[in-house]
Amino acid sequence: MNELSVEQKKFLHIQKRHRRVVGVSRVLILLSFLFVWEFTANTGIIDSFIFSCPSKIALCFWELTTDRTIFVHIGVTLYETIISFFLVIGISILAAIALWFSRKLSEILDPYMVVLNSLPKSALAPLLIVWLGANQTTIIVAGMSVAIFGSILSLYTSFSSVDPEKIKLIYTLQGTRLHAMTKVVLPSSLPAIINIMKVNIGLCLVGVIIGEFLAARNGLGYLIIYSSQVFRCAGILISLLSFIFLF
Repeated sequence: MNELSVEQKKFLHIQKRHRRVVGVSRVLILLSFLFVWEFTANTGIIDSFIFSCPSKIALCFWELTTDRTIFVHIGVTLYETIISFFLVIGISILAAIALWFSRKLSEILDPYMVVLNSLPKSALAPLLIVWLGANQTTIIVAGMSVAIFGSILSLYTSFSSVDPEKIKLIYTLQGTRLHAMTKVVLPSSLPAIINIMKVNIGLCLVGVIIGEFLAARNGLGYLIIYSSQVFRCAGILISLLSFIFLF
């Protein structure tokens, strides 16, 4: 095994020191922020009733943990988000395939898809409640509505941008349009599908939270609304931290 040269050892040492400085700096910034927040709240510089403080957040989290309330809210939101996510992915892929197979259908539906994608989804939630009722189905549909139209358009664009020479080769070898889809279009679009999935998980969460704001009795969105109504800022911050660590 070759020994590292002096220059290589020096370079590795510099890289390790750089990573150590970055890590320690991040921790110090966080601890400093928490200390200043706690100090200003305890000394009355800021109103702890409005802005809360780390100690109140820790106490609130302990209360929600001991009675398992926080786990119920997290579980409900996670379930609704996952269901919305998989439904969006499945429907989007099938819809994009249908649009790719029929150019006439894609030309007919394109303006409608653009309009539906541009609609403010928060405005649709009250309408969904009227149509479906204030239940979990409404929340799941609200989660889907945020992501599904943009996902269909993105997938169809990816399918349409596949190298036409590869598709022509399939036809030259007596292949059908189905062969072109399964052998060329879908494999070539796999990176785009994965990227869309990464985006959609966050969009579905946003839609679910919007639905929980209006039509839920459990979930992190409901916890945010309830905490704001009783002026419990710590509950709102705990919900926001749950989003960060879970999603």
